[in-house]
Order: sequence, then structure tokens, then C-alpha cells
Amino acid sequence: MYVAVGSKNQTKVKAVEEAFKKYDAKVKGMDVPSGVSEQPFSDEETIQGAINRAQAALENNDAELGIGLEGGVQQTKFGMMLCNWGALVQYGKSPIISCGARILLPKEIEHRLIVGEELGPIMDDFMKKTNIRSKEGAIGIFTNGLIPRQEMFLHVSTLLVGQYEYRNINGLETQL
Repeated sequence: MYVAVGSKNQTKVKAVEEAFKKYDAKVKGMDVPSGVSEQPFSDEETIQGAINRAQAALENNDAELGIGLEGGVQQTKFGMMLCNWGALVQYGKSPIISCGARILLPKEIEHRLIVGEELGPIMDDFMKKTNIRSKEGAIGIFTNGLIPRQEMFLHVSTLLVGQYEYRNINGLETQL
């Protein structure tokens, strides 16, 4: 099985590799556009980014499956939540989607997002580190390292694999 991931970010690619390990899948990451803003600001926009990445990855090579993983934020009455979505696409089928864990972001981070900054650079500045998005991610920082970004994306990817298996066994599809 050949699975294309719509990103070269190693936290995403390694998560997909782990989720598909029982298939002995060849997993390849590739740079593709999300087709949404650099900082998605809703579940809908983040889902669309994941689907766009999955479709672009599938269409740009001879893979059997395309996977898109996208991080974003969602404003709620409780504050701004970190959100992460994934999509799995295959030819002739509707996309499968899944969501990862959510946590409230600190007010300092929320304010900077609201005025137009992107979470990745905010986190680098906030922590005085570089490229946090390709390492522990905001989720890793704000869970004190207990849930790093790769593990969170592994959870999302495993949800996608499980739904893919269910669909193939039972022939039932979800509709977007």
C-alpha cells in the first residue's frame, strides 16, 4: 500500500507511518497547499485544509490513499481552542475525517492569534525556540510534554485508519 501525506512535516509523516504500520505501507510526505489561510480559524476551515491536503497528495502521485493533517484554532465561549483535523481520501469515495484532542490556549496566545499572527511563529517566540510545529507543537508545550504533536496526530491518523477499515469491511460511507 502506498499512502501520500499532504505535508513534509515529520511529526505528521511519522504519525501516519505509525498508524499504517500493520499494512507495511510506504508513506511519503509531500508539500501541497492547504487551500485555506495560514492560520485556520474554525473547525470548518481546518477540516477543509485537511481534505485539500489529502486530495492534493493523492492526485500528485500514484498513491492509493491521501492523508491530510491540519492544525487550527476554534473560538468558543470558553476561549480559543487548539484543534487538529485529519482527512483520508481515496478515489471514488467520500473523504473520511477525524478530529484530535482540544485544549484551551492561554489568553496571551489567543490575543496574538486574534490580531493576525500564526500559531507556529507565536509558539517559537513564546518559548524562545525554533520550529516548535515540527517538534512538540503547541499541544506538547501546553501539556508539559505529555502529549507531543506527533502523538496527537497519531491519534487522528489511527481514527482515520479505523474508519477506513470499517468502510472497507462493511461498505458503509459517511457523507460530508
